[in-house]
Order: sequence, then structure tokens, then C-alpha cells
Amino acid sequence: MAGNNITSIVLLGFPTLNKFKVTIFCLLLTIYCFSLAGNTLIIILVSKTKSLYSPMYFLLTQLSLSDILLTTNIVPNLLCALLTDGINMSLSACLTQFYFFGASESSECLLLMVMSYDRYLAICHPLHYNPIMTSNLCVILVTISWVLSFFILLFETLNVNQLYFCGSNVIDHFFCDYAPLLKLSCSDISMVHIRTSLLCFPVIILPFILIVTSYIYIALVILRISSTSGRQKAFSTCSSHLTVVCIYYGTLIAIYVVPVEETGQSTAIRKIFSIVYTVVTPLVNPLIYSLRNKDIKETIRKNI
Repeated sequence: MAGNNITSIVLLGFPTLNKFKVTIFCLLLTIYCFSLAGNTLIIILVSKTKSLYSPMYFLLTQLSLSDILLTTNIVPNLLCALLTDGINMSLSACLTQFYFFGASESSECLLLMVMSYDRYLAICHPLHYNPIMTSNLCVILVTISWVLSFFILLFETLNVNQLYFCGSNVIDHFFCDYAPLLKLSCSDISMVHIRTSLLCFPVIILPFILIVTSYIYIALVILRISSTSGRQKAFSTCSSHLTVVCIYYGTLIAIYVVPVEETGQSTAIRKIFSIVYTVVTPLVNPLIYSLRNKDIKETIRKNI
């Protein structure tokens, strides 16, 4: 780090949208405010309402906390970049943003996995749900999710920090993501890619595999239910979570898995997808859970 030529990073944001930057700024600021309000409301409602004291709603508060961390880490700099046609930040600040971004993303993956396990027990093993999914187990699983996320991302950030950065310090993005950071390095990044892939397995790939496996078993159980009303009731208990999983992992796969050529158009598309899961998804999550959940809707009515 001491020998780096680069000491500051320039994030371009959206340089081609000058004519619409005020409109986009207002839109993103509105989304950010509603996102903070929605996720904070869910945390407060679950904390203050005894009828919502259950593992499912406790996990929902942790998901809201992860969304708040993610969007607060990204949006303020994005808004500043829109108004100033880019933003300068130190290399250490850029790495710090990358660290908290990765940690919040990883924690969300792990929390979605724990939530899928909760739904698996509730639907596939309803008689064993209460003895297994106790509050102590729930707290343990959540604690492991948070600690593992921050611990693994610390290693990944240290890996990136060991690289030698030189040449251009301009990143054509609105936050310090993994791939744009590595493009600034003059070092051999092959080992960094290998270590990152290994570190990503327990916090991104494995949770996705377990989520898919859980829903395969859930689907098989629901299909065996004879009555239509019974199938609808069983599906309604996991439909919100399934919707969030599809939106979240769908955008992640579109950005980090699907290969695209590095053209101006593909860069713009990647930025749009990045806005979806860093800005829009934290707003959509509380809307999905509040609009589709009878208990939360009823609690909101009682408190209005």
C-alpha cells in the first residue's frame, strides 16, 4: 500500500446523464428516504409488538438492518457524485466502502438462507418447528451470519489492499466494487481472483444452493397438499421470501455471473443493475413483506 501511485479514487457516477441529474438525484433521494423509513419501521414494529415475536419476524428485522447498511454505504456518495459530476475519495475510503458493501451483501445472502431454513421447517416439518427453531437458535444463526460476513470480507479486503495500484485512478462506476478496483491494479490479480472465489463460496454460493434446495423440498410438500386452499396458504407463508430471493439473486447473477463485453452499453447496463440491488431492492424488501403479510399490515393499521 505504501508504494501505490494512486492515493485517491475518482468515481464517475453517471457522466452521460447531465441533463437529467437533478431529476435522478431527487428520485434516488426519495427512494433512499423511503427505504430507510420502511426498514426502520419494520424493525420498530417487530421490536414493539408482542404478536410479532417469532423467528420469522426477528429474521426480517435483520434483513432490514442489512438493507439499511447496504443503501447507507452506497447512496450518499452516489447522490454526491450526481451533483458534482463525479466524486473524489481516498483509496482507503474506497476500500472501506468496498468492505461494508461486501459485508452487507454477504450478510443478506446468509440471512436469506436462514430465512429459507425457517420456511422449510414451518412447511415441511410443522410439528417440529417450535422445538427446533427456538429463539436461542435463531440468535445463534443470525450472529454467525453477521460475524462470518464481516470476517470473510475483512480477508477479501486485505487481499485487495495488498495489490499495487498505479496509472489511472478513475472508476467508471458509482461505488467501489470489486471488478472496477482490480482494473486499477498493476499487480498480478490471478491469486486474488482464486482467493476471492474461495471466500465467496461460504457466503454467496453455498447459501444460494441451500436456498434452492429448501424450496425444492417446500414445492414438493406443497404439491402433495390435496386442497387448493391448503396449497395457497402454505405458499403464502413463503411467497414474500421467495420474491425477495428472486430479485436479489437475479440482479447479482446478471451483474457478476453473466459475461458481457466491456462496451459502453454493457457498463451502463451494469450500473443500472447495480442501482437495482443497492438502491431499489432495500426499498422493495419492506414493501413486499408489509404488503403481503397480514400480521404486519394489521400491526401498521393499529399503530396509525
